[in-house]
Amino acid sequence: MMNVFLAINWQQVGLQAGQLILSLSILVIMHELGHFIPAKLFKCRVEKFYLFFDPWISLFKKKVGETEYGVGWLPLGGYVKIAGMVDESMDKEQLKRPPEDWEFRSKPAWQRLIIMIGGVTVNVLLAFFIYAMILFKWGETRMPISSLKEGVWVVDSLGNQIGLRNGDRIISVNGNNVKYFDDLNSALLLGEQVTLEREGQTQTITLPVNLLGNLVERGKRNPLLMPRVPAFVGEVTKNSRAQQAGLQVKDQIIGIDSEDVRFYDQLKPMLLAHHDQEIRIKILRNGKETSLLAKPNTDGTLGFYPAIPGMDEMEKMGMYSFEKKEYGFFASFPAGVHKAMEKLGSYISQFKKILNPSTGAYKGLGGFKSMGSIFPKYEWNWEVFWNITAFFSLMLAFMNLLPIPALDGGHVLFTLYEMITGRKPSEKFLEYAQIVGMVILFGLLIYANANDWLGWGRGK
Repeated sequence: MMNVFLAINWQQVGLQAGQLILSLSILVIMHELGHFIPAKLFKCRVEKFYLFFDPWISLFKKKVGETEYGVGWLPLGGYVKIAGMVDESMDKEQLKRPPEDWEFRSKPAWQRLIIMIGGVTVNVLLAFFIYAMILFKWGETRMPISSLKEGVWVVDSLGNQIGLRNGDRIISVNGNNVKYFDDLNSALLLGEQVTLEREGQTQTITLPVNLLGNLVERGKRNPLLMPRVPAFVGEVTKNSRAQQAGLQVKDQIIGIDSEDVRFYDQLKPMLLAHHDQEIRIKILRNGKETSLLAKPNTDGTLGFYPAIPGMDEMEKMGMYSFEKKEYGFFASFPAGVHKAMEKLGSYISQFKKILNPSTGAYKGLGGFKSMGSIFPKYEWNWEVFWNITAFFSLMLAFMNLLPIPALDGGHVLFTLYEMITGRKPSEKFLEYAQIVGMVILFGLLIYANANDWLGWGRGK
């Protein structure tokens, strides 16, 4: 009998899990503070303030005044329990008694509305602030798409299937110029047409509606396109033909037989054309040109991973130019707001794709595993951490505004109805709506996390 074990690098998992937990903890605490502060200002009694949920037991709790502060054991969010509010606590006994002055239900509709949108407001403001501080601390470095004079590298074969080729120069997506390469991949995934220049000719390619769904189904996180890079040797596989030929890390392949190699993406077609044949590989090693003999595999590989130069290295080599901008403290705030709104707009466009079944984007709906995998797995990078946290803050704000009972957006919808019509929904109706909303949310939560592990619709 053969036993198969799944190799897991627990150090990497722990690093990503730690970043995810810290990020979500910051966002949950700030979101709940957005409810807590106006509730206290309007003299509502706040009975509980919890990070994570605490069914049956809590990891920590301490009562200060009328409020119990604690940490639950179920890391699915957090909550504040405001007296007299129909919420996830489902405290029916309290609602059976006549309203007290310090209860949520006895407050005017406008005060209740402010309390309910407080969490979303804080999350948006937090994203503005984080992006502003990122720009103040690290500035912004972006690659103008005009600097890709030799075109793009089609990294994923799905790009070839939709008609893209190595060396294509992207002109526009949906008729709009894409100024920076950093925005190109997301623009393609959300676009319908791409106009490009190939060998001096302008062409327009219609992108498939289900492009995003197809990418998700492949279970890969690689971008479709990258800037073209030289053929530097990264890790050499043990006992591979690359190792047998004598290739070493940092070697730059500059030729195969009589053909020059300028970019890594040119290498595989050349190797494939000479598979199982002895070839002469010209390389640069420590600034000196030399050559090696090798025999490519039948699939056009030698057995090494490419080394991708960093931005500074590519700039020093004169391959690409970058726009670098630094921000003063006060200038960083409007820039942070602008960046946050760009990110939010992109996320809303992605969300629309998910709601359209024909795109197949719903296959990419993921839970905590997908969220954790976004963080770096080899080192803790604070710039990356705060960028992801700011984006999660915008996601949390947007999702909470959806008009689903049990979310802030559902409560806001019922309160607006009351303010417009003058008729307050009954507490029994709010109770049933809360139950329906919680069923919907837990259903989505289970589906998203099961999709992470089971890969429904992803070809796993």
